[in-house]
Amino acid sequence: MTADSSKVWDFVIVGGGSAGCALANRLSVDTDRSVLVLEAGHSDFRLDPFIHMPAALPIPIGNRLYDWKYESEPEPFMGGRRVFHARGKVLGGSSSINGMIFQRGNPLDYERWAADPGMESWDYLHCLPYFKRMETCLAGADDWRGVDGPLVLERGAATNPLFAAFFEAAQQAGYPLTDDVNGYRQEGFARFDRNVFRGRRLSAARAYLHPVMKRRNLKVETLALTTKVVFEGSRAVGVEYLRGGYLHRQARGAEIILCGGAFNTPQLLQLSGVGNADDLAALGVEVVTHVPGVGEHLQDHLEVYIQYASKQPVSIAPGLRWRNRPKIGFDWLFFRRGLGATNHFEGGGFCRGNPDVDYPNLMFHFLPLAIRYDGTAPTKGHGYQVHVGPMYADTRGTVKITSTDPKAPPALRFNYLSTPTDRQEWVEAIRVARTILNQPAFAPYNDGELSPGPSVETDQEVLDWVARDAETALHPSCTAKMGMDEMSVLDPASMRVHGLEGLRVVDASSMPYVTNGNIYAPVMMVAEKSADLILGNTPLPAVSVPYYRHRDDMPLDPPHRSITESEVSS
Repeated sequence: MTADSSKVWDFVIVGGGSAGCALANRLSVDTDRSVLVLEAGHSDFRLDPFIHMPAALPIPIGNRLYDWKYESEPEPFMGGRRVFHARGKVLGGSSSINGMIFQRGNPLDYERWAADPGMESWDYLHCLPYFKRMETCLAGADDWRGVDGPLVLERGAATNPLFAAFFEAAQQAGYPLTDDVNGYRQEGFARFDRNVFRGRRLSAARAYLHPVMKRRNLKVETLALTTKVVFEGSRAVGVEYLRGGYLHRQARGAEIILCGGAFNTPQLLQLSGVGNADDLAALGVEVVTHVPGVGEHLQDHLEVYIQYASKQPVSIAPGLRWRNRPKIGFDWLFFRRGLGATNHFEGGGFCRGNPDVDYPNLMFHFLPLAIRYDGTAPTKGHGYQVHVGPMYADTRGTVKITSTDPKAPPALRFNYLSTPTDRQEWVEAIRVARTILNQPAFAPYNDGELSPGPSVETDQEVLDWVARDAETALHPSCTAKMGMDEMSVLDPASMRVHGLEGLRVVDASSMPYVTNGNIYAPVMMVAEKSADLILGNTPLPAVSVPYYRHRDDMPLDPPHRSITESEVSS
């Protein structure tokens, strides 16, 4: 169904991804307000197992039917290689193809946000009520966790014996367990929350959009590629878009809200004449307003797989062989159980790579399997791995259009490994991971390191391997950041683009700094909070709850018990 070009919508949401789905739900609650969602990808068809089966997550990634398949420009500190970036090309956006790991970040991330001028209401205690509003935590509600939100969160079972070894090894290496990385204390190792419910992926589309699709004031168009924001003076009054790739249409709106993500939002702003005036003029784009921060400040997380062979046949590798996949499909399709019903990222943790950082700067995901996202494995036998990488690289990149063709992807430059601090933290990350994986708890299983292997030992060898082997963790952000400095793009109190009326941005690009962990949860929190800002609702009041801060004069353990080893595998 296509939009009526003569109608003026109250809200036109460009992008039916994670933030767009949440906004469509919240903004259409008032039946007197009309909402149009324009999504460039196709529908997340209900019977599509590649989207809805959690274990099928590697299949959409790299598939042109589900993935925009971006690549970076040649990265100068990674041997000039291009880094592949998957982005969801489907309703629900990247939440329909991601790893389903739900991590809020560290409370001190939001204190960092709030320390910037104008950002005071984005501190942790103001954001926490929105995190709680959006979730139903099946592990139980408390002062930190929600109980009746649309995002139902399962906690990973982590029953494979390799998980028990991993959690024990972390403690042997001197790192604590925690009972909830999204609760009082992020620092430590634990089972992870995931966007999986009753054996199915719970994307933003399934959680927020599909339950309200029958609202008469809400219309969703797929295969609708927005090509330009239309302005009258300094006010955005509508958008132009292609329907099915060829038919030109217009949609007019009192408010235009860009939710295209860290790549598409700055691209569309630049195509529409909003960005660095000199850069736009050089491409022949008519400048609407000079906002030099558009497309700047790009941040991401890079990660590597450290893989080990297992002496014992305890990994899940046999279950994923081709001859066993029909049974996996049968069990999932008819019973929503078995290996198909999990994302396999059931546990991991956060720790500090050196004693000088104030809070965790390394993230670990553990897998009872040695395999890459593309399905390649270093061994035909059993193995296990951790995904590890620094969370707060001080590298900064850019997203820049190179032509006025809206179908041409923008140039993505991340500048991975370009700073001394980033390189130091990478060396620390590999050494911490190896320390954990070579503890006595893994002795019954450890049959030697497969990747990077014993030939990679010195700092330079580590960095050379990271440059050759690292992949993005798929957390691009911060390219249209909130703030009040000259490189900020958005007013933190309204999410409006500075200097313009009727145009807002709500997605990962609006974050001022990338958070500690997977960014889906922070993006959804930003959408929830922004919905109140856009509607003029009274914001949810800040709460007063404690959260863990590492101090030399504080006890290491939080004021409630941590999980025990027996509970880890229960």
